[in-house]
Amino acid sequence: MKIEQNRISLNFNRQQCYVHSRGLILDNGFGIITTQKLELNGEDVFYGIELMKSFDGGKTFSLPVASKNLKRTYNQDKTSVVMCDATPFFHKKTGKIILVGHSARYSPDNALVDPPRKRDVTYSVYNENEQDFEKVQNIDIPNELADKYFSIGAGCAQILELESGELLIPVYFMSYEDAFDPYTNGYSVTVLRCDFDGKTITIKEIGNEITITVPRGLCEPSITKIDDKFLLCLRNDKSGYVCSSKDGLHYTQPKHLCFDNGENAGNYNTQQHWITTKDKAYLVYTRRAETNSHVFRHRAPLFIAEFDVEKECLIKETEKIAVPERGARLGNFGCQSFSDKVGYVFASEWMQGDNGLSGCEEHGSDNSLFITKIHFE
Repeated sequence: MKIEQNRISLNFNRQQCYVHSRGLILDNGFGIITTQKLELNGEDVFYGIELMKSFDGGKTFSLPVASKNLKRTYNQDKTSVVMCDATPFFHKKTGKIILVGHSARYSPDNALVDPPRKRDVTYSVYNENEQDFEKVQNIDIPNELADKYFSIGAGCAQILELESGELLIPVYFMSYEDAFDPYTNGYSVTVLRCDFDGKTITIKEIGNEITITVPRGLCEPSITKIDDKFLLCLRNDKSGYVCSSKDGLHYTQPKHLCFDNGENAGNYNTQQHWITTKDKAYLVYTRRAETNSHVFRHRAPLFIAEFDVEKECLIKETEKIAVPERGARLGNFGCQSFSDKVGYVFASEWMQGDNGLSGCEEHGSDNSLFITKIHFE
């Protein structure tokens, strides 16, 4: 692998920082990155999604500009809702860019509403004529399943398009009853098989429930496919997990993310994402290392390694650093499989940590956005 990095300054103001930076570059040279501001004095206090665009194949990007249709919306009682944790995806069958994430709801004092906190899978379709995403929509859950999927999201998830044009959207969810105590009860993961007609995403089938007994369960799933095998990587507080499927809907029991020598990879409480070529899978992840104990939850640097599809483990000797560590966490990132020879990683420095803002800045972080282009042999 050859690693090529581009760093973009986002004019950090030390009160808010850009997070959830994820991108997409198309064959025609158009590229788009979605990102949103986080309030540094709050906990997961996000604002509307902003867009960065490229017209030269990702060599240069504009600075963030707020989307007109992806802003926070306010209710009469002064509560608000915003789409967050979103990832752009190109749907080949319709030629449309879809942004898929989930909702966050805030109280009048700008804090996340108290549990039970409803969450929806949200999406928006890019309108080329308007050069902006359209109004946010929710994926409709059947009425008889509303309580079971009371809190359901596709935040930080990678989705997959089948040859038919159908979408496999991995989600994590919690019932209404469990959502009263979300930090004790566990999330489960499933995969939605959906139709997309260029405007609306509709559920056709729901896969099996993927669960573990470790507190808070599984979340932020990402899906890929190599040959006839579907793979899911999963976040948990204690360890990363992986599982597999033959049909994309029904998965094996998750197992710890490990290296090929049997050692636990050291990923925990942070997502992982796939980059695939024609016949190989690569995983981008964070992990405990000898030099990153000062980073919140060891969420930097971002590593990349080849994934042994048959044994379902990382090949340790192939590991490289995809995005460098400069004090700030990089855990909420995005990946794109561009071609059989090229993949991309998008990440911005999240300027919160155990030692506050100064703990990030003293190692060089300034809320920069990193775009890593990876050339595969």
